[in-house]
Amino acid sequence: MNIDFNKNNGLVPVIIQDSKSMQVLMLGYMNNEAYIKTKTEGKVTFFSRSKNRLWTKGETSGNYLYVIDIQTDCDKDTLLIKAKPAGPTCHSGSSSCFKEDTAKGFIYKLEEVINKRIESNAVDSYTNRLFKNGINKIAQKVGEEAVELIIEAKDNNNDLFKNEAADLLFHYLILLKAKGFRFEDIEDVLKRRHK
Repeated sequence: MNIDFNKNNGLVPVIIQDSKSMQVLMLGYMNNEAYIKTKTEGKVTFFSRSKNRLWTKGETSGNYLYVIDIQTDCDKDTLLIKAKPAGPTCHSGSSSCFKEDTAKGFIYKLEEVINKRIESNAVDSYTNRLFKNGINKIAQKVGEEAVELIIEAKDNNNDLFKNEAADLLFHYLILLKAKGFRFEDIEDVLKRRHK
């Protein structure tokens, strides 16, 4: 990687993102030495401006950030590190220094597309047509997709299983819309159960 450490007095900003949830966890800085140590050891090491030394995240708490992937931005002067956190990232005990509980990935984009097709009354949209057929038809479709998923779970064709799982999730999102809920509402229930 050709990282430009010269622009900011030898330091580049580093955005740390959870490799699974895509949640932004924190921002730190690296010099070339911190970058090399991070690459070599597989744990995120920053250059601490307040301590004026290298600092491996988790060196006292054990909450290391294990490197999954490293990318540079288009100007080669900022790093994005996707990491697997070994515990809370923030010193406050929060998973993110930005106090965000979750990141909204593709499921939320899909939910947005579903909502737009229904709200714009898109005539050529399967989603909108199903929604207009009412709650009974939507619930029936979710049931059909659940049964198809169960059938595929008993076979050994992983592609068919994944496709049926995707169909079930898609129709489940339509059902949530019909009931006046968002995926986030269900996520909140799961979060409360997790505690």
